[in-house]
Amino acid sequence: MKIILASASPRRIELLKKWGLKFLISPGSIDEHTKLKRPSSIVKYLSYQKAKFIKEKNPGSVVIGSDTIVVLNGEILGKPKNKKDSERIIRELNGSVHKVYTGVSILSDNKEIVFYDVAKVKMQQLPDEKLKKLFGKHMDKAGSYAVQDKDDCFVKKIYGDYYTVVGLPYIRLKQELKKFKINLK
Repeated sequence: MKIILASASPRRIELLKKWGLKFLISPGSIDEHTKLKRPSSIVKYLSYQKAKFIKEKNPGSVVIGSDTIVVLNGEILGKPKNKKDSERIIRELNGSVHKVYTGVSILSDNKEIVFYDVAKVKMQQLPDEKLKKLFGKHMDKAGSYAVQDKDDCFVKKIYGDYYTVVGLPYIRLKQELKKFKINLK
């Protein structure tokens, strides 16, 4: 059975390899604008659209799509538009507690599973000289930070699945993939 990850995210690719999955990589290009407001609905919808885009071109396969957003005080903090936006986001997150939502869709010819997971993240209160080192560093990540980057020392504590914050909730993904007869380590 052909398994396809509908994402070019280096973090998701690395995680699935680490968990022993053999898969192909085929990122889908979709319009990520939506009128949905609830973070859980947004990540489920976008993960589904990504997976569906690839699934339609690959009958007989199992496709995994995913989407992650950061939410602080009800505001969705997406990927920074530029370095100045990265600075704004990092300053807002400094010393905060926020939520990270990751939606996952797994599609086959006869089964579709769509779910999300959420984790709370407590950030360090960093002085300005340390914050400046983060501005523009993670332009490809929602919230403009990378929990897996040990050099950043920005994340203080995670309440929930660490991998939800990275971009693929391991515990739930492992459970759901079993329904497709796919096992993770």
